[in-house]
Amino acid sequence: MSTPSLRITLVSETFPPEINGVANTLGRLSDGLRQRGHQVELIRPRQASDIGPGDPEQLLLCRGWPLPGYPGLQWGQVSMHKLWRRWRRQRPDVLYIATEGPLGLSALRAARRLGVAVISGFHTNFPQYSGQYGLGLLSRLLTHYLRWFHRRTAITLVPSASQRLELERRGFERLGLMARGVDATLFNPARRSQALREQWGLAADDIAVLHVGRLAAEKNLALLRPCMAALHNNHPHKRLRLVIVGDGPARAQLEQQLPEAVFCGAQRGELLAEHYASGDLFLFPSLTETFGNVVLEALASGLAVVAYDEAAAAQHIRHGHSGALAMPGDQAAFIDAACWLLEEQETLRRVRLNARQHASRQGWPAIIEQFEGYLYNACRGGQPVDAPAPLLIKPESSTPRG
Repeated sequence: MSTPSLRITLVSETFPPEINGVANTLGRLSDGLRQRGHQVELIRPRQASDIGPGDPEQLLLCRGWPLPGYPGLQWGQVSMHKLWRRWRRQRPDVLYIATEGPLGLSALRAARRLGVAVISGFHTNFPQYSGQYGLGLLSRLLTHYLRWFHRRTAITLVPSASQRLELERRGFERLGLMARGVDATLFNPARRSQALREQWGLAADDIAVLHVGRLAAEKNLALLRPCMAALHNNHPHKRLRLVIVGDGPARAQLEQQLPEAVFCGAQRGELLAEHYASGDLFLFPSLTETFGNVVLEALASGLAVVAYDEAAAAQHIRHGHSGALAMPGDQAAFIDAACWLLEEQETLRRVRLNARQHASRQGWPAIIEQFEGYLYNACRGGQPVDAPAPLLIKPESSTPRG
């Protein structure tokens, strides 16, 4: 029996072509739901690239306010009454609220007043971000607000088992797991470019140590400097070059701290995929991710990933087989993991092949179908709480430590 199409409203303060994990996920969900025959309405702040109002049936653009410290990102603002009037005329079956700012709050209030089903997503760990900036009180206030917000939705979708455990510890309820996928056709080792590597000053047998992501304090990028120093000391006969893809408020400081690194700025689409595929080792030192889409993109591109054992890395990396993991916060273990991957050429080759093989099976279609199931359940008035996913017990390994 075929399932009926739904009128679905997605509410987000960020969306492509903006470059971040939330925008990437919302773009994939929107496209995937439309391909499955659903009507999708998008409510988001107006972006600089927007021309005209767009299709009024499918898009509502609202006013945006700059987010301090995050150039190009905005808080959205629209009155609850405007949404209430809009949805009285054309009522959605279900809302998905991806961001909990003023726009998300107005949408939540309007939907509850109309009795429209609402599910939410926990995409960004703002309490932990504020803790990284030494704002402990703000972190506690944000946790209180976010818990209040998500308790008013049918279910809150989180991208990783580790994030769900953390939110449960903080008193969040009705949590469902919805992972992320990767386009393994776009992110593919076949896009490796020797011409690009030569621009980085690297020959075919040299090692490009890659990092891709937003350059901000909460990403723990200070670890890149001692990690590169250790790699050079442990492998003095290898030519290594750190290549950083991305932009953000910490870029100028990083350029001073890492004068030998190549800074490529933000990249998109096929150019981004080419940068990934032209690397060899991928360093991801962040401790504040709800998921970390770049980990899957790096794995799909055939890179050997070094990361802390949480979020996407915990789900998708088998230590010593398809990457190398360190206990969260153990900087020495992280550095050891990176050095170990370069000890033997065969180790690096094998890990990269295994990474690609695993990531190539992590497509978006199954994620979209799972998301659709959550939407249908919310429309029926259900509040599913899927059983906690079993924690993966990774094989013991003596190398690297951590």
